[in-house]
Amino acid sequence: MPLTLIPLGVRCNLQCGYCYEDPQRDAGNLGGRYNLDTMKQALSAHGRKDEPFLLFGGEPLLLPKRVLEDLWAWGFKRSGRNTVQTNGVLIDDEHIALFKRYKVDVGISMDGPGELNDARWDRTLERTRRSTERAERAIEKLIENGLVPSLIVTLHRLNATGPKLESLVGWFRQLERLGVRSIGVHVLEVENQEMRDKYALSADETVRALRRLRLASKQLSAITLSLIEDLELLLLGKDGKVKCIWTACDPYTTKAVKGLDGQGERKKCSRVNKDGVDYLPAEREGFERYMALYRTPQETGGCKGCRFFLMCRGQCPGTAIAGDWRSKSEQFSTWLAVFAEIEAELVAKGTQPLSLRPERIEIEAEMMRRWELGQNWPVEQVMRELRTRRSGTPQAQVAGA
Repeated sequence: MPLTLIPLGVRCNLQCGYCYEDPQRDAGNLGGRYNLDTMKQALSAHGRKDEPFLLFGGEPLLLPKRVLEDLWAWGFKRSGRNTVQTNGVLIDDEHIALFKRYKVDVGISMDGPGELNDARWDRTLERTRRSTERAERAIEKLIENGLVPSLIVTLHRLNATGPKLESLVGWFRQLERLGVRSIGVHVLEVENQEMRDKYALSADETVRALRRLRLASKQLSAITLSLIEDLELLLLGKDGKVKCIWTACDPYTTKAVKGLDGQGERKKCSRVNKDGVDYLPAEREGFERYMALYRTPQETGGCKGCRFFLMCRGQCPGTAIAGDWRSKSEQFSTWLAVFAEIEAELVAKGTQPLSLRPERIEIEAEMMRRWELGQNWPVEQVMRELRTRRSGTPQAQVAGA
């Protein structure tokens, strides 16, 4: 994951009804002061030259175009390209010219065409629909200019139930025909009861939506639905490249998401800022959450005895029960059901998933040992290590096999 630059904090042109950054907005911690020289110095100090920074928000395209050009010209000179994540509403021809000039990879966050995107609210329904149309047109114009964007789509009640879910799948097919190759599917992270009542899918609805998208992913030959692909890989013990929500993220450091604000201060992933305060990240990564979840009974918020622990690991701390990172994800029943379905499918095809392998307990014990040492190895690396010990083969030979 590239270093994330957040010059405007959580300031945004939209008022999405489910945004995980809302606790910061509600607390008045918007951010927004920035200094170009300070940001560049911080990027140089904390980032890699061969990896572009990700311009993020809030909505980063609220920055004046002269500032965007300054940042991207510097980033292009340093890394050869740039990246930005935007809701797409503000993209115009001048932005597209900047994207082309400075090789900016564009990610668009939207949840579908028309009414499917209504949760990405813009003050009134009329304004919201106009903003959605602008984002749709921006995707088309980007593609016309040879700038194929990736997308992030969040599943919720307005786009992932009944006929709306079929419309969403139809949109994915349309995007594939246009040339889009990557869609990051997100399950809604709930921040308060009002959001839950208005937008959240039930566990059963989420399972049905993911089942439908798993079927769609098999029919979309040229497009990747990242979350959907992760699910089977996790059950096969192939977790080296899955998304950070599965990889035992420490809520005090969020290693997968390292950010810098407009003053060059280090920031964590906003998904864990439940009380509205963006605390500075800790200096040392710890895995107390996962060691505790492994030993804590399921009925008291833990994962003890769950055969899917190696796949889920309690999931993202930003989705923890009651916003308390010490607990497992409140979405645990969804993941139990989804993993059980895929497990059965793998068995029917003659493949033994990791959840049913005799060595699972041994792998869990080694994961625990690594966490106690402050190490967060992927499961597949632990499995290679254990095979090496059993065979007596030097690790270098196993790695090169």
